Amino acid sequence: MTEIWAGIDAGKTHHHCVVIDDTGKRLLSRRVANEETELLRLLGDVLDLGEVSAWGIDLADGGAGLAIALLLNHCQHLLYIPGRAVNRASEGYRGDGKTDAKDAAIIADQTRVRRDLMPLRSDDELVTQLKVLTGRRRDLSDDRTRAVNRLRGHLTGIFPGLERELDLGNVGPLVLLTGYQTPAAIRRAGVKRLTTWLRNRKVRAADQLAAAAVRAAEGQYTAVPGETVTAQVVHSLAREVTALNEKITETDKLIEGRFRQHRHAEVITSLPGIGPLLGAEFIVATGGDMNAFDSADRLAGFAGVAPAARDSGKISGNLHRPKRYSRRLQRVFYTSALISIRCCDESRRFYDRKRAEGKRHVQAVMALARRRVNVLWALLRDGRCYNPIPPVTLAA
Repeated sequence: MTEIWAGIDAGKTHHHCVVIDDTGKRLLSRRVANEETELLRLLGDVLDLGEVSAWGIDLADGGAGLAIALLLNHCQHLLYIPGRAVNRASEGYRGDGKTDAKDAAIIADQTRVRRDLMPLRSDDELVTQLKVLTGRRRDLSDDRTRAVNRLRGHLTGIFPGLERELDLGNVGPLVLLTGYQTPAAIRRAGVKRLTTWLRNRKVRAADQLAAAAVRAAEGQYTAVPGETVTAQVVHSLAREVTALNEKITETDKLIEGRFRQHRHAEVITSLPGIGPLLGAEFIVATGGDMNAFDSADRLAGFAGVAPAARDSGKISGNLHRPKRYSRRLQRVFYTSALISIRCCDESRRFYDRKRAEGKRHVQAVMALARRRVNVLWALLRDGRCYNPIPPVTLAA
């Protein structure tokens, strides 16, 4: 049979598919709805044209989820080519216009000629659940950050002294703002009454928080125009942030429960600095399968903690941060390295040694993150937990 390649320019409601042969000639170009019936009909028509060597697609999730699932369920070899790569490759093809058909043809041709594209595999149910939950948590965290910033902005507009006193990352200040938002209201309440009010709502260090709020109120006797309405907005935003904190806590429990069910959970969390949340992010970023990374160097390159060479002509040894890497996975290793400096003596000694060599803080942390990639990859390869004292191999 004729060897062919198929490229899909994925969209939310429709996809465009182009099929080419080994000479680059188009054998099929079709726009299909993002529906199971239409996609199955397309799959049958493409298979009738010849033996498909590979399918290429420019999305790995979202609107392309149904198409990816159908292709993988029918044992098709599916490769992922990022949209940025398609955009850059388009400069080497004839014509300045951009259409879905042209993008699909470029994807098909790149699938035919490139050997470095990442294959898409069907994740197991547990990894998919963690992907959904970690994505949900990231959205909630972003919403909380925006709400806290808006809360700070409104509170600064009417009561800047209190905004400076409060740490809105804690529960107590949020509880305070649900009941008291203006200097006059806090002065009328006084320290004793305010302390009792906070204690009834189970706020820790209620006396200290009440004293700080009254102290800030004693420093402002001027009522700002629009204070009443702004105080209502502050009250609403404080309740919104509190609700988001509760949702994040619930999501964290769901993530931890599912993460603990993964076969690598114990090994991953044995490395100092990695808990259930970062461990879940690691599994989501890597698919939980180290077979995709034949060496620690490849995992480090994917995580963006290994420098990339940019040599040209007489210039050599020119190393820079890579442009193509998983930012989610880099965050896992960088954040866990920061945490391990505080809780792991070996990590602290390595960090101090790099600082003594003249490296800046970020450089030293990145070097530690790179070292931790080697350790975690070896632990997962061997299926053993982290031990600061490596096992001794006895001679035969």
